[in-house]
Amino acid sequence: MSARTRRHVVVVGDVLLDREVLGASTRLAPDAPVPVVDVEDVRESPGGAALTALLASLDDAVRVTLVAPVAEDEAGARLRELLPRVEVLALPHAGGTRRKSRVRSDGQVLLRLDDGGPGTPGDLSGALEGVRALLASADVVLVSDYGAGTTHEASLRRLLTETAHRVPLVWDPHPRGGRPVPGCALVTPNRAEARAALTAHHLHAPGGAPGSDADLAGELRTLWSAGAVCVTVGSAGAYCAAEGSEVLHLPAVAASGDPCGAGDRFAATAAVQIARTGALTPALGRAVEDASAWVAAGGTNGFFGAVERAAAAPAGAAAPAGESAAQVAARVRAAGGTLVATGGCFDVLHAGHVGCLEAARALGDALVVLVNSDESVRRLKGPGRPVVGQQDRERVLRALSSVDAVVVFSEDDPRAALAELRPDVWAKGGDYGGTELPEAELIRSWGGRVVLLPYLDGRSTTGILAAGAR
Repeated sequence: MSARTRRHVVVVGDVLLDREVLGASTRLAPDAPVPVVDVEDVRESPGGAALTALLASLDDAVRVTLVAPVAEDEAGARLRELLPRVEVLALPHAGGTRRKSRVRSDGQVLLRLDDGGPGTPGDLSGALEGVRALLASADVVLVSDYGAGTTHEASLRRLLTETAHRVPLVWDPHPRGGRPVPGCALVTPNRAEARAALTAHHLHAPGGAPGSDADLAGELRTLWSAGAVCVTVGSAGAYCAAEGSEVLHLPAVAASGDPCGAGDRFAATAAVQIARTGALTPALGRAVEDASAWVAAGGTNGFFGAVERAAAAPAGAAAPAGESAAQVAARVRAAGGTLVATGGCFDVLHAGHVGCLEAARALGDALVVLVNSDESVRRLKGPGRPVVGQQDRERVLRALSSVDAVVVFSEDDPRAALAELRPDVWAKGGDYGGTELPEAELIRSWGGRVVLLPYLDGRSTTGILAAGAR
């Protein structure tokens, strides 16, 4: 998908550098009753709002800009390096980069060391116009508060309040952070944050804190003057109170694992889906699913471990769950493999599609599927199509073992998406009778090749829909 057609997600918040000190511990120190860790590796990763921005950027349908105080030191430079898909508008930063260092042995955290900071914004007078212009270009703004002071800054709060009247503003709060500005489209506290916010409020108001999670969401929506408040409650899912409707319960798939970063995953998914579709309830459902999968995969540590393993994997190795098309392409090229792409509407997935996808995957080491958006399908197929929306079509395709990643494009043909992906092989299903594909010349311009794959006879979406209508 071209940068011109991608939705723009702006993330505002506090950043930090996470460090995982990994090693083995088999003995106690002779001078104190503490374990000795023989360090085997040190992994650095973006934390706070930087992690949220990174997670949002994994969706190829959006481009992401991070607005945050960033220190001008070695750790700050390292943070920027770790965000290759994210544009960064750095604000003045008080003190050195905040760092959280976890010492792990056999997966168990033995100790956490915090240093740097405080990370509060410095003098913003020279940066406000740039922030204002950036917020004006956003399709959705996500505030990722990590309590360092960015959301207390009065000038930024004024800009965010103005923005909330123009575009959806999603606010992921923190107990030490500023109160969400009025008019947020969505606020996403966890249960502890929600109870803390209401407890603080009820110290100065009559009545007690509500008893249920559903009540929490409803009272906070009123307190914060928000369009919706979604309280995440771990394995129980989430409760969302929105204007004009009953409280919605979004159940989660039970998952055991590390919950670190699950809130960032939830907020990032919700913001991206709102930017893509504008629909709140489907966005929250997808966010609950992604957060559950995140926990089951080992949280932040599991995610970055999977990224490292993917980078080191040989060509042809299976793709980790949740890889973006860009990550798949980078992994395959780093290993000297062959990247295959195919495309289509995939409106009602049938045996012909599955056979074509399996044949395409056999042509190389990874397969990326380019899927027409709902608007594109309507232009190509008529007002009655698609039968299945793009979110569901994308989800079904991602579940197939032959598919490594999916890109949704909004143009009538895939040339813009292909120019960004630059696959080695473009596999196309169907009989073109010798007719040149419009994208063939583009594919050949970087040395790629086009392969035609026949559908199974008698299988087509049009035929299936016609048979169902009889």
